[in-house]
Amino acid sequence: MTALASGTWWDPYAGLPLVIQLGFAIALLVTVLSFVQLVVLRVEARTALRMLAQIASSPDARGEADFLWVFIVPALNEEVTIADSVERLRAVRATEKVLIVVDDGSDDATPDLLAAMHDPFLEVLRRDPPEARQGKAAALNNAWHYVHDTVLTSPEHGHRDPDDVVIVIVDADGRLEPGAPERVAPHFSDPRTAGVQVQVRIYNRHRWLTWAQDVEFSVFGLVFQLGRTAWGTAHMGGNGQFNRLSALDSVALPEGPWRHRLTEDQDIGLRLIEAGWRGHQEAATYVSQQGLTVLRPLYRQRTRWAQGSWQAMSLFSTVRRAQVSPLARLDMIGYLLLPALQMYTALALIAAIVIAGTTDIGFWSAAWPIVVFFLVTTAGPGLFALAARGRGLRGLLTTLVFLVPYTLYSWMTFPAIARGLARQLTGRGSWAKTAREPLVPDPEIEAELP
Repeated sequence: MTALASGTWWDPYAGLPLVIQLGFAIALLVTVLSFVQLVVLRVEARTALRMLAQIASSPDARGEADFLWVFIVPALNEEVTIADSVERLRAVRATEKVLIVVDDGSDDATPDLLAAMHDPFLEVLRRDPPEARQGKAAALNNAWHYVHDTVLTSPEHGHRDPDDVVIVIVDADGRLEPGAPERVAPHFSDPRTAGVQVQVRIYNRHRWLTWAQDVEFSVFGLVFQLGRTAWGTAHMGGNGQFNRLSALDSVALPEGPWRHRLTEDQDIGLRLIEAGWRGHQEAATYVSQQGLTVLRPLYRQRTRWAQGSWQAMSLFSTVRRAQVSPLARLDMIGYLLLPALQMYTALALIAAIVIAGTTDIGFWSAAWPIVVFFLVTTAGPGLFALAARGRGLRGLLTTLVFLVPYTLYSWMTFPAIARGLARQLTGRGSWAKTAREPLVPDPEIEAELP
C-alpha cells in the first residue's frame, strides 16, 4: 500500500496527486451547487403554489368550458390497457372534448377493441406500414395534422381558435383524473402559458418497486417541476401534458411540432420555452399510469430515458436563446448537464474507493464530499417529496422510515446513465416496447382513482 500524507477535514485531499485533488474538488463543487439548486427549487415551489392559488381564485380565471380539450392517446399493441384508458377519458369532465386514439400499426387485439367502442367523441386514426411504428413523435404529429385538417374544420369545433384548443397527451395505460380540465384551465388564463404538466402517479403502487416509482414521480413533480413553475420553465412529461395548440403551432416543423427523440416530451418543452412560452406544473390533479413490477424492464426503461437525456444535451443552443431569468437559465443548464454530472461523481466515488484500497489515505478523507453529493442528489429530493406527501408527526416518521429504501432505489440511475451513454456513443437508438402487465384490481388504489 502506498504511503501518502493524510488530509484533514478542511483539506481532505492533501497528499494526493494534483490532478486527483482537482478532480475531487470539482466533485465537491458539484455537491455544493446541487444542494443550492435543491434548496432554491424548494423555496420557489412554495412561491409557485401561492402564484397558482392566486391564478385559480382570480375573477378573470378561465374555466374548462372556455376550451376545446383534445385528448390524444398513442397506442401500439395496447390490448391490455387501451379499453381501461379510453373508458376513463370518457369520464373526464369537459364541456367540449374530442378523443383521438392513434393506432400505430398494432397487430394484437387493439384494433378490434377500438372498433367495438361506439362513442361520438372517439376518433381512431389507424397508421399502417411503412408509416406506422416510426416513434411516438410521428404518431403525435399525425394527430396534430388531424386536429387542424378535420377537427377544427368540422361544424362542431370549427369556431375554435387554436389559442383556445388544448392538446392533452395521455399514454395508453393512463388514467386521467376526471376533474383535470377544471384544475388546468386557469393556467391558460395567461396567454403566455404554452403547457401544463399534471402530477404523475403509479396506480399499482402496492409493491416496493412500484411504490418507489410513485415517489420518484413525486420528487420530479413536487420539487423540481413546481420550483420551475415560478420561473415558467416547468418541463412537459410524456404522460399528462396539456399543451395549447397555438403554442405547438409556433414551433412546428413541416411534419409537426414533435421531433423524433427518445424523450420527445423534454424536447418539445424546451423548444416552447425558447419560443417565449411558459410551462407550469399542476400538483392538485394527476394522471396515473402503470408501474413496472420487475427490475429488469424497469432498468431498461430508465436506460432509454438516460439515453434520451444524453441526446438532449444537444439543446444547449435552445437554452442559450431562451428569454428567461439568469437563475432559470442556470437551472436549465444544470438539468441538461445532469447525466454528465451524475456520471462524473459516480466515477469520482469509484476512484475514492480505489485510492482508499491502495493507499493509506482513508476512504472518508478522500470521499466524504462525494458521499455528500450522493445524499444530496438522491436522498435530498426524496426527503422533500416524501415530506410533502404527509403532515405532522406521522408524516415525519413515514418520511424517515421510507427515505432509505427510496434512496437505494434511486441509485439505479447511475448504471442506467452509463449504459445509456454507451448506447448513444455506439449509435444504438432502437428500443423494444415495454410490455404492459395485466390489470389487477386493487380496492385500496382504486378508491383513489377516477
